[in-house]
Amino acid sequence: MAIEDNKVVGIEYTVKDAQSGEVLDSNVGQKPLKFITGKNQIIPGLEKKIKEMNPGESADVLVKADEAYGQKDESAVQTLPREQFQGIDLQEGMTLYGQGENGETVQVTVKSFDDNNVTIDFNHPLAGKDLLFSINIKEVREATPEEVMTGQVQEEEHCGSGSCGCSH
Repeated sequence: MAIEDNKVVGIEYTVKDAQSGEVLDSNVGQKPLKFITGKNQIIPGLEKKIKEMNPGESADVLVKADEAYGQKDESAVQTLPREQFQGIDLQEGMTLYGQGENGETVQVTVKSFDDNNVTIDFNHPLAGKDLLFSINIKEVREATPEEVMTGQVQEEEHCGSGSCGCSH
């Protein structure tokens, strides 16, 4: 039974660089990562494979760079004047957040710097990498109308005492 759009899916995962085998991220032993299918909330290659799976199923999924964070774009590396970074204790490899041309949040990585210039990379840190996911489908449920509309997964938190406003 394939997983359709507008389902809340909870997954446990470990993701590795497919070339080096280095573990890049994992939520094993923690709360599952929850997302709503069909809302572009996770990388396309992973969502496509998850939609072919069933609750409780596990799989190893290779996601090529084109279906993950894309190829590295060399034009996304820029050198800017150091004075634009006043007050920041710069370190190579650090991540900075700023505002893009349309007011959106952009993430950049500091590649190098000297007394006059700072070279930053606008590429996602995983751009150009093929990723290997080990996933386990922990939960699949129908998204509520509100979740479908907002794209936000609503957590059902129960305090047990009624002090949170629930009808314990």
